[in-house]
Amino acid sequence: MTALRVVGLISGTSMDGIDVAVGEMGLDGSEIILKPLWHKEIPYDPGLKAELLAALPPNSCDAATLCRLDTRVGQAFAAAATHALSRTNGPGGDLVASLGQTIYHWVEGGRALGTLQLGQPAWIAEATGLPVIADLRARDVAAGGHGAPLAAALDRLWLAGSAEPVAALNLGGIANITVIAPNGPDDTVLAYDTGPANALLDAASRLIGGPGIDQGGALAAVGSVRQDLLDVLLADPYYAAPPPKSTGKEHFHRGYLTDVLADLPEVGDADLMATLAELTARTVAGACLSHGVRRVVASGGGVHNSAMMAAIATHLGDAELITSDELGLPSSGKEAYLAALLGFLTWQGIPANCPPATGAEGPRLLGSVTPGTAPLAMPRPSTSAVTRLRIADLVPATVGGASAHP
Repeated sequence: MTALRVVGLISGTSMDGIDVAVGEMGLDGSEIILKPLWHKEIPYDPGLKAELLAALPPNSCDAATLCRLDTRVGQAFAAAATHALSRTNGPGGDLVASLGQTIYHWVEGGRALGTLQLGQPAWIAEATGLPVIADLRARDVAAGGHGAPLAAALDRLWLAGSAEPVAALNLGGIANITVIAPNGPDDTVLAYDTGPANALLDAASRLIGGPGIDQGGALAAVGSVRQDLLDVLLADPYYAAPPPKSTGKEHFHRGYLTDVLADLPEVGDADLMATLAELTARTVAGACLSHGVRRVVASGGGVHNSAMMAAIATHLGDAELITSDELGLPSSGKEAYLAALLGFLTWQGIPANCPPATGAEGPRLLGSVTPGTAPLAMPRPSTSAVTRLRIADLVPATVGGASAHP
């Protein structure tokens, strides 16, 4: 088995920074073997983060702003990739895969009509000298899918063979789940965005003059759930819509929150945070239990919000809640490893979308390739169906003297 060293890059809807991971991946028959090497979140420059947040709906954003942001995000991703490669010993990288920074996800009438991710891949290719696979969502959207959540590509391979229904849960700006039936074929996999996770919590923090994050869920932990606010939030039609479905900050943003609060008696800061954490817990747990899930494997920044995690565990009842770390995949690096996997699959000529999850008309190769310094020489497409992903070993404390954790 020949392994490739792949760099994965993504910035989630929370826009805190760039998640970057380096992993070795190889094909062994029908199995992909992933060895996590290094991962980290690299914060955005404060000025760039402020400009990205200002470009989000309901604010307007002109072409000049988009051009500047596409370039600056691409340069930031390029710096993150070169930093990651410098922190891992052994041979240099073979491939970079970038999910970019989603700036707008266009959904009307329950159908995704377009999606836009910033982070011009030419800057990454120029800085690293490696081929870059980017724009990984658009092909699925063009094929009638939502282009999200793409996590099903990893989850269905990684969690296959469970004796009972299991869900992979990502708690980013938006919460999404992948539900895998026990020993079921791909057409039994279901994945969709359940609603906001950190998006409204972060918006609320800024609204009350906070830092844009409720660190560890500390403020939510001392508040009480305001039932009147929770009832209004839960009445949003998105939660009752059937999957496949996707959403983002074009729907769940600061303006959305201020509109809801305007019609209610004053809500205290801690109670606001507690209620929003409860909103995520109710919608996530309700979605999981509706599919008979008995185990939930969580990842993403939201796993560090103890108030949210405790509320999810409560609403899951007898169903088990664990983090992906317990199964060998770092919860803080999972999305970056997902990006790396999507790039690896495309490089091998293997469709990476999961049509039952996204709603696409069929399997599709994802992404566009930007060549590196050397002439582009992609391998002969694989003819084997990939059915499993195995983590080679737990992430070690150090890899070649470099910390395997942020």
